[in-house]
Amino acid sequence: MSKLKITPLSDRVLVEAAVAEETTASGIIIPDTAKEKPQKGKVVAVGNGKKDEPLTVKVGDEVLYGKYAGTEITIDGTEYLMMRESDILAIV
Repeated sequence: MSKLKITPLSDRVLVEAAVAEETTASGIIIPDTAKEKPQKGKVVAVGNGKKDEPLTVKVGDEVLYGKYAGTEITIDGTEYLMMRESDILAIV
């Protein structure tokens, strides 16, 4: 499992969001007010799934999720997103 002291319930997944881009491909620095929330992250903890629906994702998977998916939580100074597996769009 993970080294975190939190275990998601049912079909919930804990995701650590990727760091927002600081510069564009051409080298332009993006100000904090213009940065977009990342839609990619790494799964750090998973629940047990539902009775008839086991989870597809596992700890360590890189995933893409919806722009407004999940609930932001902070654990030991690190920000995570708690979301249902159905909020995850793809494993990359």
